[in-house]
Amino acid sequence: MTRSRFALLGAMGIDNFGSGLFLPLALLYATRVLEVPLVAAGTAVTVGTTAGLLVPPLAGRLVDRAGPRAGVLGAQLLQAAGASIYLFAHGIGGVVFASVLLGSGQQLFHSCLFALIAEVAGDVPKDRPFAEVGMVRAGGFGLGGLTSSGLLVWFGDSGYRVALAVDIGTFVVAAGLVAALVRPAQRVVRTARGRTGVLRNRPYLALILLSGLFGLSLDFFLIGTPVFVLERLHAPLWLPGAILFLLTVLTSVGGTVALRLTRRLSRIDAMRAGSALFAVWCVASLGVLFVPRSWQVPYLLVTTLVYAAGDLVFGPRSGALAEAAAPPEAKGRYLAAFQYAFTVAQVLAPAVVSLFSVSVWLPWVLVGVCACLAVLGLGRLGPRLPTGAVTPIQG
Repeated sequence: MTRSRFALLGAMGIDNFGSGLFLPLALLYATRVLEVPLVAAGTAVTVGTTAGLLVPPLAGRLVDRAGPRAGVLGAQLLQAAGASIYLFAHGIGGVVFASVLLGSGQQLFHSCLFALIAEVAGDVPKDRPFAEVGMVRAGGFGLGGLTSSGLLVWFGDSGYRVALAVDIGTFVVAAGLVAALVRPAQRVVRTARGRTGVLRNRPYLALILLSGLFGLSLDFFLIGTPVFVLERLHAPLWLPGAILFLLTVLTSVGGTVALRLTRRLSRIDAMRAGSALFAVWCVASLGVLFVPRSWQVPYLLVTTLVYAAGDLVFGPRSGALAEAAAPPEAKGRYLAAFQYAFTVAQVLAPAVVSLFSVSVWLPWVLVGVCACLAVLGLGRLGPRLPTGAVTPIQG
């Protein structure tokens, strides 16, 4: 299993390197290279994201019947196909088609990934395996983002096509590694005892909802920080990139450290602590409005440390709890449904960011309130989940 684990980590690093190369540039590629109007390009990407919402239920059944490796392989090849269509597209029709394939592939990938990590890890608590994959993926994505910036500096607008071509190659290479070297533990097909549908499991539905309140903070940070920093604070143009770089460094090296520091906490308590840190981050970020302008840059970098701490504490524990709380005979369907927590947050985040046009403080208050609701809700949810899933993990 050691070779499979390292092969999976390598594949995820390569996969996310490619994603970091192109995903942040997708809209710019459509507008600058394909010359599609921004409104049309944004609509096309939204269509792709919306189409992806249909994938998790299908992905869950695929995992339960054929195993998660088949789903991850299919997702990587589907994304490679979508990126290839981008490469040869000539107008809005090609952008829509490519966006639908990429959006569907991304949802299929995330719906199957955690089940594959769990199978490769074997019969052990999944907190550390999830943390390790999260660290590798964060590092790969950040390195891809830095590389894409270099490509644009060196090649100008031609750098977009270079980044896209490399992205296609990384999907294919990652799929090859998974197919050749990743060998999950022997699957045991269990017969369902009674009805195991996710919609009938109210505690699990509550876990999805509360994790979605946390997920809103993740997407708000990624797309809201540049708007807040540049449009509302009129800070230096390099600051959003510096904040993202700092976050990438922290999340790519700090996952296992955060697990050790919180090892005496139950998964629920760790998730509550992470949500509380996100609420603190929202309040602290608003505080920059009262800081002298000369101190705003270092102040925002410090608030990023609070955000990163919340992400590191919550992230691996939420995935491990979702995996442990799912019935063994329906784990694929449950973990796929769990991804809706983050998919719906991804859809809602742009609307929350748009509230900056109404007030500089309103989005922060809304995200902070959601984080506080997650803290309260998780406290009430804990006793309703399986004890073995919530029990503290020592080590």
